[in-house]
Amino acid sequence: MQTTTTMYETETNPTYQQIARSIEFLTENFRGQPSLADVADRANLSEYHFQRLFSDWAGVSPKKFLQYLTLDFAKERLRRGLTLAEAADEAGLSGTGRLHDLFVVLEGVTPGQFKQAGNGLTIRYAVFESPFGPYVLGAIGDKICKLEFLDEVEPTDEISLAERFITDWPEARLLPDAASLRPLATTIFAETGRKPLRILVKASPFQLKVWEALLRIPEGQVVSYDQIASAIGMPAASRAVGTAIGSNPVGYLIPCHRVIRKTGLFGNYRWGTTRKTALLGWEAAYAAK
Repeated sequence: MQTTTTMYETETNPTYQQIARSIEFLTENFRGQPSLADVADRANLSEYHFQRLFSDWAGVSPKKFLQYLTLDFAKERLRRGLTLAEAADEAGLSGTGRLHDLFVVLEGVTPGQFKQAGNGLTIRYAVFESPFGPYVLGAIGDKICKLEFLDEVEPTDEISLAERFITDWPEARLLPDAASLRPLATTIFAETGRKPLRILVKASPFQLKVWEALLRIPEGQVVSYDQIASAIGMPAASRAVGTAIGSNPVGYLIPCHRVIRKTGLFGNYRWGTTRKTALLGWEAAYAAK
């Protein structure tokens, strides 16, 4: 692995942490229908400021958002959800769908590139803010090779961030470069005016099949692990599907957060259960508009 000592920029944003605390509280106490004052107190804000902050972030009130976190809502989504093929066809015919694969193109490395382990490639990386907290972004040319959310306590020094690329790209040259990546980062979480994005991953044929299936899940919808297994023609492989989903190197853009248990429970998430809940509720709120 080659590295450089070029500095990169990071930013801090306490807003998501306040949102996360309130989501945890709502998730743990939704059966008791907590009041606005209770949730605001959890975020250490006045009722007025919390209502405004939360509505700006989610696009809906905390009370409305709470509806998207209930088990009954998740089960209903699974019951009436279209198959992935039907969803893709419907979006293509209507022109109103927002399938990820309409603006994300997923590519696997060639066998030669896989064998070279990144030798001769330069990966630019940096830390940016998102509605769901900070994340490290890595790109090879104009293709995204990594998007990993970071927790508050995780180190963001150059060596710690570089270590995140060693497994997949041990021979690549690593270049901290926030300035050149910022236009790409700005596009990723844009609510409007999205531009096509390209993703380059090292993966087995099975992993690629699973991740391509994830790209066909419409925004604001959820599917089960069994449904993904059926979508790739391997209905008995739900456990292997779960493993492939858990190894996704490009969070959000390859939307592994949209896969939940067939019981309606959201289940675990590589970057934290609260973040998965935030992603699902945020997308459900915007899809409902």
